[in-house]
Amino acid sequence: MRTTFGERATEPQPLAVGAWSRAFELTIDGAEVVLRIGAHGTDFAKDELAARFAGSNLPVPPVLTRGMVDTWHYAISARAHGIALDHLPATDVALALPSLLTTLDDIGKIDLAGTAGYGIWTPDGRAPYDSWMDALLAIGTETARVPGWRAALVDSEIGLGPVEAGLAALAALAPYLPNERHMIHGDLLSRNVLVADNTITAVLDWGNALYGDSLYDAAWLIYWWSWYPQWRTIDIGAELLAHWHATGQLPTHLRERLHAYLIHIGLDAIAYCTFRRRWDEVRSNVATVVALANSAPGEIVLTRD
Repeated sequence: MRTTFGERATEPQPLAVGAWSRAFELTIDGAEVVLRIGAHGTDFAKDELAARFAGSNLPVPPVLTRGMVDTWHYAISARAHGIALDHLPATDVALALPSLLTTLDDIGKIDLAGTAGYGIWTPDGRAPYDSWMDALLAIGTETARVPGWRAALVDSEIGLGPVEAGLAALAALAPYLPNERHMIHGDLLSRNVLVADNTITAVLDWGNALYGDSLYDAAWLIYWWSWYPQWRTIDIGAELLAHWHATGQLPTHLRERLHAYLIHIGLDAIAYCTFRRRWDEVRSNVATVVALANSAPGEIVLTRD
């Protein structure tokens, strides 16, 4: 920062630590900015593109500049203010829900003209799979970003059985899944949504954004909601259903689609947590995937003790 901006920049101060990057706050020419440093420059490039979709209901901080120093990628973004949704009590979350659900709608309405494919997209606007189902079933395959999880599961007392059961249940739901292409954020929560005055003020970190059925983001909220015990007084499924009825957007095959995406999210969590060797979380997500695989769509309500 000093080499690039000289005395125009103040000393960066730690702001937040995520799974893939670290964030620092500072000012440049008196303007508040955020510096992020990480090993994956494509994440920052996707944030830069996502900022172009920003609107009143979808605030995304613009990326002002990005580059590399040695082997590390960096990005400097305008500073957004607010409290992470994860840190709010149920009373404040309830007040922010209308804004959050409108934001979900706007993410799904992003114009994808000039893009192609399904699954996690790269900064050139392309995703690697020819169908939505192919993109979902690829969760059983290791990636360069999350390597070694299959072998680690085999070597554990858990084994690959739960993953195979989840994949089989997911494949069985294929007839109900639309081959639509919409934008999906794919990582809401995890301090990626900021709130101020009951309104969403920033949607951050588009590194996991993908193309597919936009109902996936709703499933993401449903899956992880029970991991926030302070929110258990809010029935997020009921809130989503009321929102869809009120806006005339009730999805077809709702139960089957949500069921498929809940399984996929659980499988994704198993892979990531195994990669990180967070075995308690692996077991918790395995229990959820097995329960989903052994139940009919809409039969169980996700809870976490």
